[in-house]
Parts: sequence; structure tokens; C-alpha cells
Amino acid sequence: MKPRFFAAAAAALAGVAFATFTVSAQATLKPGDPAPDFTTQASLGGKTYTYSLASQLKKGPVVVYFYPAAFTKGCTIEAHEFADAVDEYKKYGATVIGVSHDNIDTLTKFSVSECRSKFPVAADADSKIIQSYDAAMPMHASMANRVSYVIAPDGKILYEYTSLSPDQHVENTLRAVKEWAAQHPQQ
Repeated sequence: MKPRFFAAAAAALAGVAFATFTVSAQATLKPGDPAPDFTTQASLGGKTYTYSLASQLKKGPVVVYFYPAAFTKGCTIEAHEFADAVDEYKKYGATVIGVSHDNIDTLTKFSVSECRSKFPVAADADSKIIQSYDAAMPMHASMANRVSYVIAPDGKILYEYTSLSPDQHVENTLRAVKEWAAQHPQQ
């Protein structure tokens, strides 16, 4: 009797934990919502500078992607994929920036080795940007979940995608950028 009880209890708890994770893993900023503005330290090609979202939006759409930690397996895969696609984003007037809880010294190294000096990565050591974008990791609020946003030049969210898997973030955001560009051929 006890083994069945413990098995049933474990299964119930696993279901609750999964359900909680699934609900919590969804970003709450949706298309049409205003994107929170931010200015922070970033690194591109090993050089640190002050990044301003508002300034970047004057040039075109911005893909802001959040990731848990530099130099981890999934985040390295995702950085490589974004680096490989940067020229394609540029064809449509878009830029990319990655944001994590890592400090700027770590990101300066990551920007060269994993981002291949193709796009900047921004430090959010106090997690204010992560929180403002509802991109916190479930059960670990200071770390970013893997969330990608496409922001239009008017400062509105065009597209949002949340998945801990690094797969599909580039493909999905690039599709959203292409759709935006098709509707805004002069921009």
C-alpha cells in the first residue's frame, strides 16, 4: 500500500510542478504592448559601451533576446545561431542584442567567443531589465528565462517567443522581422 501511495503522490507532485513551470514560463509582454526602454552596459567584439534601446530603435526593429547564462550549452548554441543570422537581420533593417544576468566582464569574453563579435550582449546584473520584460526564470527570479522579443521602431512588441530550448528563437524572430519589413518597405 505504501509504495502505491508514494508513487501516486510523486506523480501528482510532478504534474503540479510541470503545470506550474509551464504557466510560469510564459512571458507576459505580448504583441502590441509597449517595450520597456533600457540603457545598460553592453559588449560587442570585446569592447564595452553604453547601449540604449531607444537609440537603436531609431534605426529599425530590435530583437532583444534573454538567456540564462553565458557559456552554458544552450546559451552558446543560441549565441552561435544569432551570430550566424545577423547579416540576414540587417537585410531587413533589424539589429540583435542578447541580455543576461551575467556581469559585463563575462559578457565581454562571451561577445567575442560565442557571439563572434557580430552582435552586442548586455549586462543586467540587477535583473531590472529581465523583470521589466517579464523574462525571469521560473523559480529563480534574478536569472533570465530564454525569451525573445521583436520590437518595432515605434517601441511596441511585435513578437514574443518563450522556450528554454534554443531552437526556433532565431527562425521565429527572423520571420517576424521579415513580416514587419514587408509591411514597412520604406523604413
